[in-house]
Amino acid sequence: MLTILKNANLIVAFLLELCVLVALGYWGFQTGQGMIAKIGLALGAPVVAVVVWALFGAPKAVWRLLGPWHLIVDVVFFGAAAVALLTVGQRQLAMAFALVVVINHVLVYVWGQ
Repeated sequence: MLTILKNANLIVAFLLELCVLVALGYWGFQTGQGMIAKIGLALGAPVVAVVVWALFGAPKAVWRLLGPWHLIVDVVFFGAAAVALLTVGQRQLAMAFALVVVINHVLVYVWGQ
């Protein structure tokens, strides 16, 4: 049973990473002035997040950071999505997202994932 919960937690972690990209894309489209800016921000913000995550934060990152440095990357990556949702008026969604991220990260730490 615990194995199933651990695997489910890893799936949630991956889905949260995808949610970050969606949230940043949504923020970009909502904040841009004019269609070109909307599309540029909607595509550009997630691309920047993917590059940073792939280089420093992902489990198989090129230069995976450890300890407090990894925590900083996590806070910036997932926090950017929560802040992005807050700035476009999605307060409840931002709070729910942040809560799920915190629970997921606590379980990852406790279970040594």
